[in-house]
Amino acid sequence: MRAREAELTAAAFNPKDFPRDGLAEIAFLGRSNVGKSSLINRLLDQKNLARTSQTPGKTRGLFFYCIDKSFYFVDFPGYGYAKVCKSTRDEWALLIEEYLAGRSTLRGCIHLVDCRHQPGNEDLTMAHWLRFHQVPTVTVATKADKLSRGAMLIRLEQLRKQMELSPNDPLFTFSAVSGKGRDLLWRAIKELLGRNK
Repeated sequence: MRAREAELTAAAFNPKDFPRDGLAEIAFLGRSNVGKSSLINRLLDQKNLARTSQTPGKTRGLFFYCIDKSFYFVDFPGYGYAKVCKSTRDEWALLIEEYLAGRSTLRGCIHLVDCRHQPGNEDLTMAHWLRFHQVPTVTVATKADKLSRGAMLIRLEQLRKQMELSPNDPLFTFSAVSGKGRDLLWRAIKELLGRNK
């Protein structure tokens, strides 16, 4: 699958900012510096559509990217960044929970974890929350170019156990540098959207 057109159409800092056109949405979430923006840009063949930053925690809202005028990618603030003040983290948590728990247009989540590190408490909490609320989720181990094939296979086995993923839960690798995993992830996104073509 290739996106022909993609544009940032909304930046939501509270629920009233969410789009109301009824298009399906795929949410991308993970820790700060896990590579969400880089992954979105690589998926869409765009260099700077989703803004990457050297400053973790800079993304402060939910950013809605309209794809081919038919669905949205939703880029979440990175969680787990300690230098963000508690009041700001609490605001993010409320915004994110309201979106994930009550957004009827949400078709599924892409949960990103860094393949080089053990999943943190926030990663495990998010995985548990999504599972508890039965949100369809694809887990993606990012920065796959940083590990050898053998090391990656071991990490995937570890991640599946640590995050309590069943054998049927989708778990993919992705490299924003090489594009490895791009086609598999697009296929998974199409399944979440309910598209067969």
